[in-house]
Amino acid sequence: MSGPIRVLIADDHALVREGIRQVLAESEGFQVVAEAGRGDQALALAQQHEPDVAVLDITMEGGSGLDAAAQLRQTLPNVRILILSMHHHAQYLLQAVRAGAHGYVLKDGQPAELREAVRAVHSGRTFYSPPVADKLSAALRGELEDQQRRNALERLTARERDVLVRVSNGLTSKEIAAELGISPRTVETHRESLMRKLDIRNMAGLIRFALESDLRNT
Repeated sequence: MSGPIRVLIADDHALVREGIRQVLAESEGFQVVAEAGRGDQALALAQQHEPDVAVLDITMEGGSGLDAAAQLRQTLPNVRILILSMHHHAQYLLQAVRAGAHGYVLKDGQPAELREAVRAVHSGRTFYSPPVADKLSAALRGELEDQQRRNALERLTARERDVLVRVSNGLTSKEIAAELGISPRTVETHRESLMRKLDIRNMAGLIRFALESDLRNT
């Protein structure tokens, strides 16, 4: 039989660290090998003990848990990383994924969830609390859509972008033509090209695309 899962706990509150220790102690198969109250201390202890799983809080002195996660992924790639935090904003979730975390659990979750999460990441899987999974999925979709918009914008000519900005600001073809020093018919040609390149079928869609791309005031 394999031994217990060796766990490092990093949180800037001693009571929280004790709580995590007690939660893990309630079930067989876990061994807390080190505790840290700072990010830099967590890194040093990880080098010393080489735990199977590092349970990291985000907000700590001496470097955040996200910073520690990124450095651990480089220096000790076999250590599995579980973020345990009260933060569930999309920015933290995306940063955790980019840092290489294998799971993300909220501090207000049930004790059994933490144990399940440690087991899951140790076995090579990922684990996210249900509210985290929902928000992360939405955030990743948003990032994908942003990238798709950026890719679409790169296909536009400078003049097409000029026309798109003015369309989104509510100008008519005649007004756009006067501002840009071109004919209304040329404006219409650019608008047709925009719709074709962006796969948009109406003016409302063009305006929405410009707004979502933050082009309106450029």
